[in-house]
Amino acid sequence: MRRRQLIELHEQPWFPTFLRNDVTDTLQYGFNLSQAYVPVAPLLLGALDSTGSGAIVDLCSGAGGPWVGLARRIQWKTADAHILLTDKNPNPAAYANAQAGSTIPLESHHEPVDARHVPKELQGFRTMFTSFHHFPPHEARAIIQNAVGSREGIGIFEVPRRAPAAMLLMFLWCLAPLLFTPFIRPFRWSRLLYTYLLPIIPLVLLFDGVVSCLRAYRPAELREMIENLKATDYQWETGELRGAFLRPPVTYFIAYPRGDSGAGPH
Repeated sequence: MRRRQLIELHEQPWFPTFLRNDVTDTLQYGFNLSQAYVPVAPLLLGALDSTGSGAIVDLCSGAGGPWVGLARRIQWKTADAHILLTDKNPNPAAYANAQAGSTIPLESHHEPVDARHVPKELQGFRTMFTSFHHFPPHEARAIIQNAVGSREGIGIFEVPRRAPAAMLLMFLWCLAPLLFTPFIRPFRWSRLLYTYLLPIIPLVLLFDGVVSCLRAYRPAELREMIENLKATDYQWETGELRGAFLRPPVTYFIAYPRGDSGAGPH
């Protein structure tokens, strides 16, 4: 199955901002509820230990990503331990809600941040959850090269996969908001309207979910992506973590400078 650079509806400039926020709120709640990214916690902790840093800059955070659930699994103890949420289309209300539910300091950057050109003042290990597939190969490579050029580590984690089973899961996933939407915070009447009366949110989740699978990178393609990068002193790790019962596999890519600071405590 060949990767296809199709469009996802909620990332289009013409897509209404309030609906985009409702969609990303639903995605974020679903990922935290399912704890889909819990298996990556040991990998992420290992990378943070190797860099000796506790600062994380989360790119393409959407409504806060999986951090409310994942932060409970990452209890590292460094003076700079915190997570900074960033996005090209920041969602301050969702960030505030994520901050209230996190066991680790969550900060938010309210100015747009392009993952291909991260401002130099935003220093820390970079993470991306369920967002790397949005970028075509040349832009995806630029994201990794920008991290390398800034001497920062980066961790990329993706649930979407180019596999029939993953696409079938999207049909089940689009029904889940019918069960949990009333519990999503911050509460918005628009979210109820466009989930139950006019089911735009479930339909967008279905369409974008299938497209996400078709756009996803396989581990072998991620390895090919770094072959020509200017980073001879970086440690590269890529593969696929098998999920536990009812949890999907997670494709991962991790890179960080070798021997910068040694291992730090956690």
